Amino acid sequence: MLEVRDLSLIFPDKKLFEDVNISFKKGNCYGIIGANGAGKSTFLKIIAGDIDSTKGEVFLSKGLRMSVLRQNHYEFDECNIVDTVIMGYKELYNIMIEKDDLYNKTDFTEADGLKAGELEMKFADMNGWEAESDARKLLSNLEINEELQDKKLKELTGKDKVKVLLAQTLFANPDILVMDEPTNDLDFKAIKWLEEFLINYENTVIVVSHDRHFLNNVCTHMVDIDFGTAKLYPGNYDFWYESSKLALKLTEDANKKKEAKIKELEAFIARFSANASKSKQATSRKKSLEKITLDEIKPSSRKYPYISVNINRPLGKEVLSVSSISKTIDGIKVLDDVSFEMGNNDKVILLGDDIAKTTLLKILAGEIEPDSGEIKWGQTVERTYLPVDNNNYFKESDRNLIEWLANYSKDQSESFLRGFLGRMLFSGDSVLKKVNVLSGGEKVRCMFSKLMLSNANFLILDQPTNHLDLESIEAVNDGLMSYKGSIIFTSHDYKFIDSIANKVIELGSKRAFTIECSFNDYINDSSITKKVEQFHKNNK
Repeated sequence: MLEVRDLSLIFPDKKLFEDVNISFKKGNCYGIIGANGAGKSTFLKIIAGDIDSTKGEVFLSKGLRMSVLRQNHYEFDECNIVDTVIMGYKELYNIMIEKDDLYNKTDFTEADGLKAGELEMKFADMNGWEAESDARKLLSNLEINEELQDKKLKELTGKDKVKVLLAQTLFANPDILVMDEPTNDLDFKAIKWLEEFLINYENTVIVVSHDRHFLNNVCTHMVDIDFGTAKLYPGNYDFWYESSKLALKLTEDANKKKEAKIKELEAFIARFSANASKSKQATSRKKSLEKITLDEIKPSSRKYPYISVNINRPLGKEVLSVSSISKTIDGIKVLDDVSFEMGNNDKVILLGDDIAKTTLLKILAGEIEPDSGEIKWGQTVERTYLPVDNNNYFKESDRNLIEWLANYSKDQSESFLRGFLGRMLFSGDSVLKKVNVLSGGEKVRCMFSKLMLSNANFLILDQPTNHLDLESIEAVNDGLMSYKGSIIFTSHDYKFIDSIANKVIELGSKRAFTIECSFNDYINDSSITKKVEQFHKNNK
């Protein structure tokens, strides 16, 4: 068992959490949630022993092994990939190294032989003889092909490195799995495999993730860091989300009833306290009034933006026709003979290689030109673009947020601009911040203020939820679900995609596969899967 006892982390200017007591039990998966800056990743670092708490302790039962998914992609660059995975079980890997060092000695002594015998026994007890085959199986499950498995980690792409580090964490079934954003940079197939792995995992899992679909599928409990503490709730993310809203509403409703009763009693007392015949009743009501206390509603660290994108005019029948476009970047053909069409209510999720997707969206946004092919826009189309890399929009370091947003607004009045910034949680003096000091999440929220100002009827969105917390993701999700125009977008968030998209376009090595269906059907319907597989076979 893993326990945190009276755990607190308090800084001179901020309290993240105080007096947290939670037992993490075998067979359960715990999702750690909270607003950006609430202390989710810090909580994991304390559990992993990477940083110290202000007070309290983390207790791990004797003999239990903890494995932590870390985000340092370069730590193992010079290591063989299979060895990197086995390093997830440090004690076993150290025995392997010690054994090899002994057997490689030129002056092998009797003492060395005895030591080697002890190591061999420990090695066998740890299933060391199966270590390499188990590591390779994990890698294969995560689509690290056999021809890659004997290379050095530095030879892999960033996404494949993430998969190797994930395999390292999962190796040899640790008793406690601690993972911070394990789905980052994974494709949907790898995420689905990880979900199934964790659903069937018999030990303890503690995870931070912004992927609501992932949290819903794997979590048995949620640990909510808010109000300066951390509380444990049974159920997955959606259950916590709905029950927390219900609990708040019940408290507010109860307080309203109490406030009405207080006013009624106060009115009676004021009216009859001087009346001799009613004095006993007035005194009785004073006592009743003293007993009524309102339930405390603490201010949450969570803040929800408000996103609503209106359109200047509805789209006509003809919206977008893409015919045989191709594009080569740095000598590599990233788009090859891509054709598709979009209508006036299409919400398209774009799948495939990230570079290809971003390149296509840049072409649609008019930022770059295709090498060949043709793009036709309908006469009613007014488009706007939210790029995955927005740094070029924030280079003017001397501008504050109001001045920045004024560049994109016909109405230059400060009150008007403050209104749009306020929707995205910039209020008071925060709108006077210089744009060069904004965090990644703040930049994305600024871009959504700009997007709402446009009133465009066609949105081009490249990873629109990057850098956002769960509350902001919920707001973006809700805003785009009610949007009346057409959208083409990329995302790695399953729930976000499935709730918005009604059409899927997957970019192959040649051409594009298009189908009108929900994203859930695209991933899970076997008949659609066969069509996609056949498309890729025909276009190699």
